Amino acid sequence: MKKTSNIFKLALPALLAIAGIAFAGCGGGTPAQDQGQSISVGGSTSVTPLMEQFLGAFNQLHPDITITVSGTGSGDGIRGAGDGIHDIGMSSRALAPAELGLGLNPTVVAIDGIALVLHNASPISNLTMQQVRDIYTGAITNWEQLGEAANGKSGGIAVISREPGSGTRGAFQEIIEFSDAQLAVHANILDGQGAVRAGVAGNPSAIGYISIGAVDGSVRAVSIGGYAPTEENIRAGSYAIARPFILITRHGHTPSPAAQSFLDWVLSDAGQAIVGINYVRVN
Repeated sequence: MKKTSNIFKLALPALLAIAGIAFAGCGGGTPAQDQGQSISVGGSTSVTPLMEQFLGAFNQLHPDITITVSGTGSGDGIRGAGDGIHDIGMSSRALAPAELGLGLNPTVVAIDGIALVLHNASPISNLTMQQVRDIYTGAITNWEQLGEAANGKSGGIAVISREPGSGTRGAFQEIIEFSDAQLAVHANILDGQGAVRAGVAGNPSAIGYISIGAVDGSVRAVSIGGYAPTEENIRAGSYAIARPFILITRHGHTPSPAAQSFLDWVLSDAGQAIVGINYVRVN
């Protein structure tokens, strides 16, 4: 587990540096020259709530630009951007080398922590990366097997994971270091962050993972290795379960004036102020 954590600590500053280059010189977004045009955005369900917040503010500035958003998963966002189905794709995981080879231009617009969430009545407050991996691979099936970390909790663990193709699942498994084949056979597979959150909120024995931006009062996020999923800890790399939020366009294909205006605005102070409400800004 240490290897992944160290890699991420190196990668996060690099991602922020790359993003800094991408938005250098951007202001509040250039005025769109193509009033009445539309922009198609699709992909990650984890990025979708942030995108909807972006749209609410951007449409006040550019009411004649219609932006449609479909949250169907990071894989669809990556493929859709490459195929030209979407003007802008959304991904909640870094693109694989093979995907970059498809001619894609990814831009990091936010950093998101993935929170391990428990029922509000659970006495557990901290887990190690190894314990999380053991829970999700089935090596640990009862809470008392956690020892002191269980804080007196016992009984079977109701493991909740995301559906195949989910960017959150892909990022979570990559960081925790286990594969689809290693996922506990008794894990409950749910579609979307809302379903995972509701599943944990309704079951005192459950554990699940969702974006930090999706954590509300119905569930409780636990610390990992002694570090809570806060902006300070995520930016520093102390909280290791984190991933980039990426917007994708086709390399070599100039975005429409409307799409470029939107991308510039997302990386401006106004757009990043929205990021800062629930996520970690890239500037």
